Amino acid sequence: TSQTQTRRSREAKNIPPYPGPNKMRDCYCTVNLDQEEVFRTKIVEKSLCPFYGEDFYCEIPRSFRHLSFYIFDRDATAPLDKKTHRFTSLDKQWANNRCLCFCIMQGKVHLELRLSEVITDSGVIILECQGLPIVNGQCDPYAAVSLLGPSRSEAKKTKVKRKTNNPQFEEVFYFEVTRPLSYTKRQFDVEEEDVDKLALRVDLWNASNLKFGDEFLGGVRVPLRVLGQAGVHDAWYFLQPRENGGKSVKVDELGSLRLNIVYTEDHVFPSEHYTPLRDLLLHSANVEPVSASTAHILGEVCREKQEAAIPLVRLFLHYGKIVPFISAIAHAEINRTQDPNTIFRGNSLTSKCIDETMKLAGMHYLQVTLKPIIDEICTEHKPCEIDPVKLKESENLETNRENLRHYVDRIFNVITTSGVRCPTVMCDIFFSLRESAATRFQVDQDVRYTAVSSFIFLRFFAPAILSPNLFHLRPHHPDPATSRTLTLISKTIQTLGSLAKSKSVSFSAQRAHTFRRGEIKLLISYLSFPFLYRFMIKRAQGRNRFGMKNFKKRWFRLTNHEFTYHRTKALCSIPIENILAVERLEEESFKMKNMFQVIQPERALYIQANNCVEARDWIDILTKVSQCNRKRLSTYHPSAYLNGHWLCCKLSADTAPGCTPCTGGLPANIQLDVDGDRETERIYSLFSTYMTKLIKMQEACGSKSVYDGPEQEEYSTFVIDDPQETYKTLKQIISAVQTLEQQHTKYKRDNFKAFPVSKISK
Repeated sequence: TSQTQTRRSREAKNIPPYPGPNKMRDCYCTVNLDQEEVFRTKIVEKSLCPFYGEDFYCEIPRSFRHLSFYIFDRDATAPLDKKTHRFTSLDKQWANNRCLCFCIMQGKVHLELRLSEVITDSGVIILECQGLPIVNGQCDPYAAVSLLGPSRSEAKKTKVKRKTNNPQFEEVFYFEVTRPLSYTKRQFDVEEEDVDKLALRVDLWNASNLKFGDEFLGGVRVPLRVLGQAGVHDAWYFLQPRENGGKSVKVDELGSLRLNIVYTEDHVFPSEHYTPLRDLLLHSANVEPVSASTAHILGEVCREKQEAAIPLVRLFLHYGKIVPFISAIAHAEINRTQDPNTIFRGNSLTSKCIDETMKLAGMHYLQVTLKPIIDEICTEHKPCEIDPVKLKESENLETNRENLRHYVDRIFNVITTSGVRCPTVMCDIFFSLRESAATRFQVDQDVRYTAVSSFIFLRFFAPAILSPNLFHLRPHHPDPATSRTLTLISKTIQTLGSLAKSKSVSFSAQRAHTFRRGEIKLLISYLSFPFLYRFMIKRAQGRNRFGMKNFKKRWFRLTNHEFTYHRTKALCSIPIENILAVERLEEESFKMKNMFQVIQPERALYIQANNCVEARDWIDILTKVSQCNRKRLSTYHPSAYLNGHWLCCKLSADTAPGCTPCTGGLPANIQLDVDGDRETERIYSLFSTYMTKLIKMQEACGSKSVYDGPEQEEYSTFVIDDPQETYKTLKQIISAVQTLEQQHTKYKRDNFKAFPVSKISK
């Protein structure tokens, strides 16, 4: 079972005012699975009705019982309000909060209760707990047991179990439940009316050394009437939150929180069940026209393109088909675009798929490029406000402008020199965009750059600067002052990246702006057609062991797919997937400087670069494009194999494993663990949800095939370039979806018969 969830923290109303002359609060909202915080919104300053409007999407990696939302004041240590959802029915609503302490609703406790005439046989046995939460990185639990009644409250505690969230207590507590003065011949009898009024309370706590005291993990209240005639009760209980933390709070005194929650749970079948639908999806790039393909149709019927883009990108990335798919849908969109200035400006399926691909494949690229300078900006807190209206009395406009200029220059420079770190899959997509745009708009010379800059600057770097927490560059939203600084930097980078010919936002010097345009074009040229083309010296490969070992000058050329060298025509082509390692070669091998080696399965190619900088560039780029190769080496020989042995380790076998660990290169392009069947199941769920639209699209294909007149209004929302081919694909989709629907119906029927209790409790 895989679970996904989308949540939007919209806004809060009527938060209790701050006690004091300044009644306004600086509040933020957190999203918690049980007690674990998984998301935090920005801080809205000086408001009792803050608007957040933030979306949060996550894969839920474990089972859970409650989804909690907390409203925090920035200066407070405990939440103001909390809303907890049990997953029964969730919808968009204004939900009144109840003031609860910061408690957990997770884990369960195993109890055994005995009631007997003999005191030593009566008691409560705390056996064990399972699934207690980890609090501040540890869990040191103990249980507090209380017998509650109209006129009594006795409490006892277990020992603390250190460093475990599955403690084994096995401790017995005795409580006397007879009336104190009833010493008659029936002194050990238990009167039913007394037992019915008693209840056992078991609370689990985490023993903490913090000044705030121990953390409440959850509790359970068991009425003693469950003992019945047998006088014995043995059961597991889910832990529950405390009721209002022991406080009497009126709901009217609290605010309210508006939420939009979408929760889905997918049951993933064995892989063979998804073969028909998966094959249809993966074949999408080869369908002519691509608008008739299964993947494109999914984007047409979904209410939002993002719904379709997320599972499609993950599926195509998993099977290594993302580049041809995006190239196909991008080419079709470009051909439909009339004005080069509006290329990729809408939220189309192409734009959403490229955005999602950059988020998945480019996360490390962002980390190494932007994180150091973003961390510095958030730490230094230098004022950068350039709006005279918003300027504080203690700030100087020129100083702020200089601070902003300094940050923009640094970020712009790290971006324009980051090409070597850009993942290959992104470079391949940018190359496809550039070629399609240049072919479609041959008169406009800048379109080959703007087609790429609209993504790399406007939809990748600028949003990451604006909201670094959403791209894992910072753990939380920056404070409001820093957020304003990042907003100004992001807007400037957006303007520069758009290649606008007007003056930039922060700089009036047109010459400087023109220089930056040139740097951006160089970066885009590199990203969209990543290659090096240099004249270097190589050691001849076509020799036997005792032949002449000469060096020759050759032209070397590198693309994302092959590494070649030639004189007038290509003499040798090395596929990128055959490169096992790229390392420096020690000078003592041939008494030559600036040498490096490209290690292949059969032999190593030794090359001398023109200088040390060029050698470093070649090693970096060759390592980058080959870093995903599955057979990459972990060790290598830093010296050459000459005169029957390796100069470095003196081993005589030319196939001897390396003697030195390979240099740690850049991490893989996509460190993504994707379950292809789970993503196909998600796509099936979308098709099933929008089955009505699929049928309506089928009707639209029939209408277009029969009538040559204007489209009916109800069908005009669909892109149908070839009605017959689209109808054929729709028929295959509906058939595959209906087959899976039958499997799900059978699964639910069989599962309900076998596990009716667990089905209800789920």
